[in-house]
Amino acid sequence: MNAIEVRNVSKSYGKVKALDNVSLTVAKGETFGLIGPDGAGKTSLFRILCTLLLPETGTASVDGFDVVSQMKEIRKRVGYMPGKFSLYQDLTVIENLTFFATLFGTTVEEGYDSIKAIYSQIERFKDRKAGALSGGMKQKLALSCALVHSPSVLFLDEPTTGVDPVSRKELWEMLGALKQRGITIVAATPYLDEVRRCERVAFLDHGVVRGIDTPDVILDRFGDIFNPPPIESEGKEEKAEEENIIEVSHLVKAFGSFHAVDDISFTVKKGEIFGFLGANGAGKTTAMHMLTGLNQPTSGTGTVAGYDIRTGYEQVKKHIGYMSQKFSLYEDLTVAENIRLFAGIYGMKDDAIRKKTDELLEKLQFTDHKNDLVGSLPLGWKQKLAFSVSIFHEPSVVFLDEPTGGVDPATRRQFWQLIYDAAERGITVFVTTHYMDEAEYCNRISIMVDGKISAMGTPDELKQKFQLPDMDHVFTYLARQARRSSD
Repeated sequence: MNAIEVRNVSKSYGKVKALDNVSLTVAKGETFGLIGPDGAGKTSLFRILCTLLLPETGTASVDGFDVVSQMKEIRKRVGYMPGKFSLYQDLTVIENLTFFATLFGTTVEEGYDSIKAIYSQIERFKDRKAGALSGGMKQKLALSCALVHSPSVLFLDEPTTGVDPVSRKELWEMLGALKQRGITIVAATPYLDEVRRCERVAFLDHGVVRGIDTPDVILDRFGDIFNPPPIESEGKEEKAEEENIIEVSHLVKAFGSFHAVDDISFTVKKGEIFGFLGANGAGKTTAMHMLTGLNQPTSGTGTVAGYDIRTGYEQVKKHIGYMSQKFSLYEDLTVAENIRLFAGIYGMKDDAIRKKTDELLEKLQFTDHKNDLVGSLPLGWKQKLAFSVSIFHEPSVVFLDEPTGGVDPATRRQFWQLIYDAAERGITVFVTTHYMDEAEYCNRISIMVDGKISAMGTPDELKQKFQLPDMDHVFTYLARQARRSSD
């Protein structure tokens, strides 16, 4: 008997057809992948199989139980890690775990054997609030919460988005151990290395199943989407100018005795694409907050666009763009309203805003969508718009904090073309990313470990220095040397 059977399932939201006559099966104990661009229907299918949504047409079953008439039986048997919410940030580790155990009519003690291998890695932090955990620790806690009642089927909706490569590898090693216990795993992921860890994958696009097969077959058949040609970066190194737009010397940020940023020094040239890499908790975001005037350093010095980050932070803010990992646009405002709002914040004049808005909408092919609410746009569209808004006022430097998290490869390539276009115009790009193929697109890279910069250079220089084939191997080698126990 199959663990999951989906027959001709459809689901619509108004005029949008999220799922269109979808059919698939998943064998017991199989690791099955759901892949496709944002808005393809993956989350809707997860929610139907977890009995959180009702299908409009068709039937679906999990472990032989119907998702409509036998939802209570299914809820006893499934674990679910949703993409956007799986933990209460203001509850501690143990409070989250206890809450989820109670939901399923069990206790942490009764379910401990099911989660021991994973939970034991974070148990010493059981009294820490979930919101204060690093990405890798949140991941382990969320997985523990989904497994505490010993489910037979585990649904994971992009569980590793925003998590560094080492933590991603650790999660998939954990999933391999769960598979050995006979648990059926259905996972959505935008990472190709994770896709290849599945036995079979279904490619969803605009609610339609375009193919189901082994990862290699699907990735080859739809190579234009999943393996787009790399961006030509020849000569980019020469285009960076000699003028330093960022200068940092012995910068430190301490929280009590903990040094989140521990004596870092570097420079970034005008027009350079500078990759600022590190595992979750390495100190990247803290450093970026100091450079963007959002936080004051404990010691050391730094200038951005010629302004001191200690005394001229208000001037720094006027001469930079910033695209946050968690917030960039107001989802309940339209495309045009967001552009107008941020342009006004950056001090642009009304005439200039109107002229540049029309130019931007045409460039992004958003002219017909200028009155659409941003919340209704696909993720890839939002991120391209957010980046364009962040450089709308032609800043000296733009800071991008994991700008392409959760986006499919073809859309990420389009986003990086926008980055290259900005650099061609002399805008310095300071970017953090957990996609190591994107690290290859940078002129230079620094890699932070435990608050310090462990390595810096061009991608080729770093690969040659460590005698490793690609940036993924370089990053993993350095990140595994971290000693901070909290990460």
